[in-house]
Amino acid sequence: MLKKLFPFFDVRRMLPASMRGQSAEIPAGREMYKQYIGIAVPSVCEMVLISLISMVDTVMVSGLGTDAVAAVGLVNQPRMIMLCLFFALNVGITAVVARRKGENRREEANAALRTAIVMILGMSAVLMALLLPLSGALMRFAGAEEGRTLGLSTDYFKILGFALPFQALSMGICAAQRGVGNTKLTMQVNITSNIVNVIFNYLLINGVGPFPKLGVHGAALATALGMVVGFVLSVRAIYHDHQGFLSLSPHDNWKPDMDSCRALVKVASSAMVEQLAMRIGFFSYARIVAGLGTDAFAAHQIGCQFLNLSFSCADGLGIAGTSLVGQMLGRKRRDLAHIYGTLAQRFSLTAGLVLATACVLLRAPLVNMFINPGESEAVRAMAEMVMIVLGVLQPLQMLSVVASGALRGAGDVKYTARVMLLTVTCIRPVLALAGVYICQNVLHRSDIALVAAWLATVCDMAVRMLLMMKRYRSEKWHSIKV
Repeated sequence: MLKKLFPFFDVRRMLPASMRGQSAEIPAGREMYKQYIGIAVPSVCEMVLISLISMVDTVMVSGLGTDAVAAVGLVNQPRMIMLCLFFALNVGITAVVARRKGENRREEANAALRTAIVMILGMSAVLMALLLPLSGALMRFAGAEEGRTLGLSTDYFKILGFALPFQALSMGICAAQRGVGNTKLTMQVNITSNIVNVIFNYLLINGVGPFPKLGVHGAALATALGMVVGFVLSVRAIYHDHQGFLSLSPHDNWKPDMDSCRALVKVASSAMVEQLAMRIGFFSYARIVAGLGTDAFAAHQIGCQFLNLSFSCADGLGIAGTSLVGQMLGRKRRDLAHIYGTLAQRFSLTAGLVLATACVLLRAPLVNMFINPGESEAVRAMAEMVMIVLGVLQPLQMLSVVASGALRGAGDVKYTARVMLLTVTCIRPVLALAGVYICQNVLHRSDIALVAAWLATVCDMAVRMLLMMKRYRSEKWHSIKV
């Protein structure tokens, strides 16, 4: 009945014309939706709740004033640059483990995970030694103002930096679990760690009972403690699940496996280019916005909370697509890989339209969550304008994230890296800089400069979405080896 009313949902119509009539038996649509939703729902819940808890973080910090909100926001992009090595490696972990799952090569999947863990420990040590001594300089470069945000942002960055090994190891293990479709476990790990973060935020930011009042430093310590808890839970799961596809023991051979290393590096190296392109672009963009002043950056940070929320939803839908695309290609079922990738896109478009409506219609109450009564009306006005632009962004972001997730699941990371280099690293900061300059120096409308910067993000996302969708429909990713 559903197929008759809505051909949009018919899985057989999702096959490209080149495969119709040539494909092996396609499972019933209900079965395929059940499998996709079974992976997607825990993943979406995990990512969205993490984003919501992060948003709660910002709401709790906002009680300390807009300087505190800006200081925490300034840390985000330098911190993401520090993490981009691990994000890239995680793309490799998920893709390789998913492919080995599809090939039913359990020992090779576990060898890949052990190799990845050794790599993570080495990278963590190097990054901490290099970046922690430069914390102050990084924050100045990010746009922190002396006497307002510099000290707070520097301390926040240092505290999170010391928790880096715990965060990176937890991320790596969870990436492997997502590769085999075990998103319920990763949901439990990340939600628990973030709940710990929120609880200790409450205790340490304002000083409750015997706990000291630490303000922004308390928020950083709470986040670090949540990372440690996530690490403990992820390690516990991987060591105690002897019946699962992924299972590790101290008695295993922990010498890096060269075949696994080559496979991980093959995917992760291109993903690294993509991550660096993204983070440099995001950093440059944030630096341009920070140049508009602390009030504008505070409004920008409010908009970013909701942008991150929608990204988390898209990421959750995309993770399910990544896992299933990788597994189906491992089984030599290109037809099913294509269907699952398309399923993810159609779910994402629907979600994007819903979120777009919410951003526009509910912008005032949403913004008020982050601004104390009687505080800067200028911040409030700028944030509400940003929310309207954010509404336009939602479906574009949803489709681009999910389509790129399917391509990564296939190992097509060189293409996604090139797209990110073009859009995030070039189009977004260049257009943002041009828009800000025109508003300030030609139109003499500094009040709309932040909106101009956000419109650059719309252009970036539109181009990215079109290029990712074009690649997906070309079917070139069907034959990539991992």
